[in-house]
Amino acid sequence: MAENTIITAGTTFQLLVPGIAPAPVEAELQYNPEDPYAVAVLFHTGQGKVEWMFARDLLADGLLTPSGEGDIMVRPAADDPERVLLELNAPTGFAILSAEAEHIAEFLDLTYDVVQPGEEDQWIDFDRELAKLVASS
Repeated sequence: MAENTIITAGTTFQLLVPGIAPAPVEAELQYNPEDPYAVAVLFHTGQGKVEWMFARDLLADGLLTPSGEGDIMVRPAADDPERVLLELNAPTGFAILSAEAEHIAEFLDLTYDVVQPGEEDQWIDFDRELAKLVASS
């Protein structure tokens, strides 16, 4: 395993609200090989940063076909093949955000340069994870 390199890429999502022009939302995509199955999106809002974490596979699959269920769904935009939609559902609200599919794909490619798909389990430090479980009980 190589040294831990956190991959970060900035992008702009468009918040989609019916009847209103899309509003830009600055965000950072993050990938940490210490949590090799997950990606994070940090949205910069007027209230500070809001972080959503979900499976890297969900983000990748959503570039090609509707993926996910429940709190997070990712799918190609029906009206624009160059965009991908991220649907977020939380107890406090629901949002649909649109991003350039190419930006998401470039970010995923950077993560694959660090941890190849199917090799995530090789990056998990089971002793460290077990120590965390024991310490929290």
